Amino acid sequence: MTCLFARGHLLIEDVPGVGKTLLARALAKSLRADFRRIQFTPDLLPSDVTGVSVFHPQRHEFEFHAGPVFTHILLADEINRASPRTQSALLECMEESQVTVDGNTHALEEPFVVLATQNPIELDGTFPLPEAQLDRFLMRIEIGYPAPEDEVRVLSGQVVRHPIEDLKPVLDLEQVQEIRSAVRHVEVSPSMQAYIVQILAATRKHSDVRLGISPRGGLALMRASQSHAWIHGLTYVVPDSVKAVANAVLSHRLILHPHREHTGLSNRHVLTRIIESIPVRTVPEVADGNTATEG
Repeated sequence: MTCLFARGHLLIEDVPGVGKTLLARALAKSLRADFRRIQFTPDLLPSDVTGVSVFHPQRHEFEFHAGPVFTHILLADEINRASPRTQSALLECMEESQVTVDGNTHALEEPFVVLATQNPIELDGTFPLPEAQLDRFLMRIEIGYPAPEDEVRVLSGQVVRHPIEDLKPVLDLEQVQEIRSAVRHVEVSPSMQAYIVQILAATRKHSDVRLGISPRGGLALMRASQSHAWIHGLTYVVPDSVKAVANAVLSHRLILHPHREHTGLSNRHVLTRIIESIPVRTVPEVADGNTATEG
């Protein structure tokens, strides 16, 4: 939800069978939104994603046939199984919410959210997402295995039928747009902006990092922090808002030195150390006439 309200796209990276597809379906039903799924395979073409122009001899003109990308919530299942050419077909959609085919631009209806999945274990026949593609995802998350008591609930809840069949919408698309607008008005003070920039600068100077976080990554961290703060009833961003989303927003944008990757050091571990090393100053924060303390 943090990603949705921040106008971002989400990459879900985890092993098969933990509910990645179910998460996308549940989100679509909860929002009363259109939902389309694309199963990415090596033979998938860009036109299979965006659509194609078909010539009609009788009318002597081309007619655009929209692809599955024209929806509200798009599930790009196993996105790393498609060729780089097909993967790049999503770049314009994700960045500008539009599709250009044969020189004609077609706008996508808002909200438009890409939920992409990939399996980090099975690498045969896959094409790793390039940095430009990864950078279009606001957040990357892992679902993980459920706790034993939760897994028992999963089993007991599906003895007769699947619970998603009873899922009812809780928001409509107009409300989602209103929330997105409200999130943009969550205050980000100069001290919070400086705090975010300190995190970015630290990633660029860290000895284990080959490529640090770009300014676009900083904007993504700010947007996600605003969304997280709004969800938790705040009208301004606090350090805990930034820390809560930092790993999900920044970890896939960080590139470690190859010799450090082979030691088992992960991007998340490096980011956690960086954030813990940056002191948070205590300053007065004015929001809605109240004084809050950062830190």
